[in-house]
Amino acid sequence: QVQLVESGGGLVQPGGSLRLSCAASGFTFSNYAMSWYRQAPGKERELVARLPTVGGSTNYADSVKGRFTISRDNANKTVYLQMNSLKPEDTAVYYCNAWYRYLWHTYDYWGQGTQVTVSS
Repeated sequence: QVQLVESGGGLVQPGGSLRLSCAASGFTFSNYAMSWYRQAPGKERELVARLPTVGGSTNYADSVKGRFTISRDNANKTVYLQMNSLKPEDTAVYYCNAWYRYLWHTYDYWGQGTQVTVSS
């Protein structure tokens, strides 16, 4: 079955770094656009970064541009989010998303989330 398993979250001080990983299985990973979303307490889930399949452009939320980098390893079916210069406002649960549209079918999968807390 389809699985997206995030890891790498934790507690980090402001200015620190974390790298999140999302291991995928159960679908053709290379066909899917991969994204990271986050949801802070009391707020709506928001897109952090999106990495399409070949030929597309990477998108970042304005709040993370220049600090976060999304990347993918199709051979190992994993997507990463490198987060540098972390700020307290980056505190949230981070979710991995896989998305693919073929004809009239949309395939949209989510991981269970990993907590990132930025605090001194």
